Amino acid sequence: MHIEHAAILGRGAVGLLYGTVIADTLGTDAVTYVMDDARYQRHLGERISINGKPLELETVPASKATPADLVIVATKAPGLEQALDTMETLVGPRTCIISLINGIRSEQRIAERFGWDHTVLAIAQGMDAVFLDGALTFSHTGEIRFGAAEETLPDVVPALDDFFTRAGVPHVVEQDIWHRLWTKLMLNAGINQTCMAYGCGYGAASRPGEENRCFVAAMREVLAVGRAEGIDLTERDLSEMASLIASLDPEGMPSMAQDRVARRRTEVEEFSGTICALAKKHGILVPQNTWLYQHIREIEESW
Repeated sequence: MHIEHAAILGRGAVGLLYGTVIADTLGTDAVTYVMDDARYQRHLGERISINGKPLELETVPASKATPADLVIVATKAPGLEQALDTMETLVGPRTCIISLINGIRSEQRIAERFGWDHTVLAIAQGMDAVFLDGALTFSHTGEIRFGAAEETLPDVVPALDDFFTRAGVPHVVEQDIWHRLWTKLMLNAGINQTCMAYGCGYGAASRPGEENRCFVAAMREVLAVGRAEGIDLTERDLSEMASLIASLDPEGMPSMAQDRVARRRTEVEEFSGTICALAKKHGILVPQNTWLYQHIREIEESW
């Protein structure tokens, strides 16, 4: 199995960032953005810039797309259902699939449609990308961490590793990918939801104060729920995630805070929505995530 070309679904912060990295290293022929036909028509003529330079990568409608070596799903969670339909034209018998959608549920939904054979489990973390009003800015590319699911064929992970190496995409192959997925879920439940709920950036969440208390408390509840689910999350994991946020631009903001500015639907169901449901199953109290879920929903409804 050899990967030469990637099709990316999702022309937001994550999709634009990694598409740009791939194109800068392998050339513009190595990556294409794909949209469903209706969305493609709505976005015709849209001007997008990457760190001040115009986006030069091709975008095609699904009706004109052909099977790709690799499909990178980089939509927001609410857009996954439409993305699955769009992928019908992109997924061939040997197409690899990697999802960079937040949360721990997207790969299962993808595999229900296209199977686990060529699907891996993955997260993207550490980037400081901000995408507002058609302009993407970033200084940290972060990294993609991925690993095989139980039913992933053995040649898929090495093929992805080789492609990301050639494409200059920072990445790590994880032996225990479920631990990494839950660590990222813990981070997102803390930082994404706190910054959305308080309308703040990374700096406010890292300094002593109400925002920092919320950030840490939400993560600690995820730690408890994860351990009940059989994931060996630790205080060291929590501290590493807090240190990661402290290393980012204090004026930067995570995706849900950007959603608040742009008045877009958030991924709250993937974070506190998931944690509250699992906590109920295990009889665990999660007051911080419960408050975050309710407060974020109230903000969305006010729009």
